[in-house]
Amino acid sequence: MSLNAKTLLNYEKMDLLRFSTAGSVDDGKSTLIGRLLYDSKGVFEDQLEAIRRTTEKKGGEDIDFALITDGLAAEREQGITIDVAYRYFATSKRKFIIGDTPGHEQYTRNMVTGASTADLAIILIDARNGVLIQSKRHGYIARLLGIPHILVAVNKMDLVDFKQDVYEKIKNEYAAFFRKLSGETPGKSPELTFIPISALKGDNVTVKSKATPWYGGKSLLDHLETVQISKDRNMEDFRFPVQLVLRPNLDYRGFSGKVASGRARKGKQIVILPSGNTAKIKSIDTFDQGDLEDAFPPMCVTLRLSEEVDISRGDMLAYPDNQPRCDKNFSAHLCWMVKEPLALKKKYVLKLATGEVKAVVDSISWVRDMKTLEKNSASQLDLNDIGLVSLQTLKPICFDPYARNRVTGSFILIDELNNNTVAAGMIVE
Repeated sequence: MSLNAKTLLNYEKMDLLRFSTAGSVDDGKSTLIGRLLYDSKGVFEDQLEAIRRTTEKKGGEDIDFALITDGLAAEREQGITIDVAYRYFATSKRKFIIGDTPGHEQYTRNMVTGASTADLAIILIDARNGVLIQSKRHGYIARLLGIPHILVAVNKMDLVDFKQDVYEKIKNEYAAFFRKLSGETPGKSPELTFIPISALKGDNVTVKSKATPWYGGKSLLDHLETVQISKDRNMEDFRFPVQLVLRPNLDYRGFSGKVASGRARKGKQIVILPSGNTAKIKSIDTFDQGDLEDAFPPMCVTLRLSEEVDISRGDMLAYPDNQPRCDKNFSAHLCWMVKEPLALKKKYVLKLATGEVKAVVDSISWVRDMKTLEKNSASQLDLNDIGLVSLQTLKPICFDPYARNRVTGSFILIDELNNNTVAAGMIVE
């Protein structure tokens, strides 16, 4: 096997970490990601040359790392992040997908979108300003989205002379806020990690800094490379949303999709929902590995069953003794994403996993004030609002609470008139 082939094989086998970043304006999100990409050789030479020229035009001497991720012209002109920017890079230990999300309140929907699939969230706090309302808002959204690992990067430590007491004050205040938040938000509390950094100078970003001898933890990149995410997957509840009925010939009938949670095992009895029919898993077929004995998240497989049962796209397979809830009524946290307000009783298309169903929002229990994080009564949801609502679907749909299963507990609402996605939802108990 050639060296390139070995490298490619090792790369394919590498673990993948998805993480998002959030912070107030000028907290240094884009600079931090630019530094990570630059130090890990994740920037092409022609891109670096263009960034150097842009930096020189702006009167700078060193590379402006923020320009690596701020791709929109408006972002470069204003020096802020507006849209979600996805970047990819890898080290010798792990592959990464970064979602650089905007921090301003008016872009809450963008942050929800960028962080919805993240394994880890980096929340930046400016050491000079301490914990701001926006810092708490970012923590609330990350907690609401069920992100299992949260890394609080106390940035710009070079501007406060790397003082330990400044860092400790921010750490203690934010940890106290999260303890209070955990009592108000469903689901398991995330792992909370604090690291003092200077994104601009590189302190504690990719290597430990001598400027913080009082800090005994890892560098930011070392933490990203070693944080354990395999245990975050739900391996207890087998859920298989059917994406495609595969019938290439008369002798083959399989059901393709991605294992959302749990483990599919050959020979196990399963139930098809919402019909309630049962069958056994006869084989677990894959494109490149042949017939397997079992499959687990996030594997894409085709299941063949022992019985000829009626199954279509949107159905969900589970084990008879561990089934999701199938119902027409449930409550959810809803993030509204368009300028036109939520209309109660208006018909929307609800998409959950591979299923689609007509749905209406019956009522709004409360709306979260994104400045104070207090719950207020409201008759509508406006752009970037997050609230607790009750929904009713035209026919039963199968789901789990979002706190238990992020795949089968999340959904989007679509306006059937213009096909726009208007909201993202997270189902509560």
